[in-house]
Amino acid sequence: MATLNKIDIRKIRKKRARLKRKLKCRFCPDGVIPRPVYVDYKDMKTLKQLVDREGRILPRRRTGTSAIYQRAVRQAILRARFIGLLPYVADE
Repeated sequence: MATLNKIDIRKIRKKRARLKRKLKCRFCPDGVIPRPVYVDYKDMKTLKQLVDREGRILPRRRTGTSAIYQRAVRQAILRARFIGLLPYVADE
């Protein structure tokens, strides 16, 4: 087995980065946006997936959420924080 030098490792990493899978919106079945657009603020399982460890809302490019649903997710997270279901910041 041949050892890889730094240039070969960089090439492999670039190739893997290009082969990234296409993200799909978890709220849109079959790519069609159902109306009315609503994300349940009481659904903690879904909302926790859309918030990072520090409590910040993850961007669309990380989650694959469509623009319309990203606005609804933001509103749901703000409501859940206001009520006390989600923390504003991490506990650390």
